[in-house]
Amino acid sequence: MKKGLVMEGGAMRGMFTCGIIDVLMDNGFDFDCAVGVSAGATFGLNYKSKQPGRALRYNKIYCGDKRYASVHSLLTTGDIYNVSFCYNTLPYELDLWDTETFYSNPMEFYCVVTDINSGKAVYHKCDNESHNPYGVDIQWIRASASMPIVSRPVEIDGGLYLDGGMSDSIPLEFMEKQGCDKILVIETQTKDYIKKPQAHMWLAKLKLGKFPNMLDTMRNRYKMYNKEKEYIRNQEEAGKVFVIRPDEPLNIGPIERNPDELQRVYELGRAAATRNLDALKAYFEV
Repeated sequence: MKKGLVMEGGAMRGMFTCGIIDVLMDNGFDFDCAVGVSAGATFGLNYKSKQPGRALRYNKIYCGDKRYASVHSLLTTGDIYNVSFCYNTLPYELDLWDTETFYSNPMEFYCVVTDINSGKAVYHKCDNESHNPYGVDIQWIRASASMPIVSRPVEIDGGLYLDGGMSDSIPLEFMEKQGCDKILVIETQTKDYIKKPQAHMWLAKLKLGKFPNMLDTMRNRYKMYNKEKEYIRNQEEAGKVFVIRPDEPLNIGPIERNPDELQRVYELGRAAATRNLDALKAYFEV
């Protein structure tokens, strides 16, 4: 049996995901393949590196630090989440990402990015064992979480990429194509959530006017997202996938400076995972 894990993004709604995956790690759940989008990638990579608690810890410590995420960073660097701090200083100096474990763990880990020239999703497999602060995989993960309008496109090997959530927000179909027999999907919105059309498209045009395909992708994102949610519900009802999602809106913004709020959403994730442990074991035949 090949077991898969799908992790939706959603900025600090990702604390819900962190609570779930920490409980799963604590209870010995292993997956053969995982895919994360945006925050689902930046936080979810800790599953492969076997570091429960890490994402919650550093977010609580640095959520009020302007070096981490701030308007100051946006105005001075073009990125609301400061690239140098988030993808260099933090994982390689302050709260170490265990790259040795990450690359020795046989679990396949993918992150989703959007190619801003084509507007289409790209699925990058993180298997380039480069441990320096500017390693290839950390740049793909950065791109996956680089929100349009408030982030610069990330250049990798001649391509330009932004947030994977624009083109494939909850990549269940991608995971099914990897040959997974059983799949856990972690969503960060409620079951009946319906996304509305993209706001501030005029700002997107100012920032990305040279990339009409990306603008089309952003303009139509809500249709893609709502279609994916419907597909997931159908697969869930058919017993083909297992889904954990919040029962109520998480009500947390993309940048949260109150560590208690981060802890609150994290605990909601832990509670949801704990409630579903027995059912998950039965589904995965553990």
